[in-house]
Amino acid sequence: MRKKSIIIGTFLLIIDQLVKILVDSTLRYGVIKPIIPNFFYLTKVYNNGAAWSMFDGSVMVLIIIALLSLVCLIYYQKYFKNNYLTIMTFSFVYGGLLGNLVDRLMYGHVIDYFKLVFGNYSFPIFNLADIFIVCGFIILIYKVIKGEDKNADINK
Repeated sequence: MRKKSIIIGTFLLIIDQLVKILVDSTLRYGVIKPIIPNFFYLTKVYNNGAAWSMFDGSVMVLIIIALLSLVCLIYYQKYFKNNYLTIMTFSFVYGGLLGNLVDRLMYGHVIDYFKLVFGNYSFPIFNLADIFIVCGFIILIYKVIKGEDKNADINK
């Protein structure tokens, strides 16, 4: 099960990196392109921190956190039922963590490009890897609340 999640996560990492290469090569830094006016935009910014620019400039700390998170999650996955949703849940988290980790290792920052606006509120700019991480962790939390992390036969 873990091997499948890592393989799919690697595929998601590749998709994330291809999109970031496309964004980085076609969009000018800071220029905002409307896709759905007053709601959804594309732009290019470099984030030296984590979500909402927390830990801004702490690239090494974020690299260490990502690596420790990956190790812990790979270990923790064995406690879950071996099913499609578990594999995809961990794949999303692995792909997202690796996508942003690669950016930090290669560039010292993460490339963000999605911008959402809700009335007067502008949501922090994010990327595909962030979507993978958030979706994966939402499902993971749901699975933990349901007790699915206690249902695997780890002796198999």
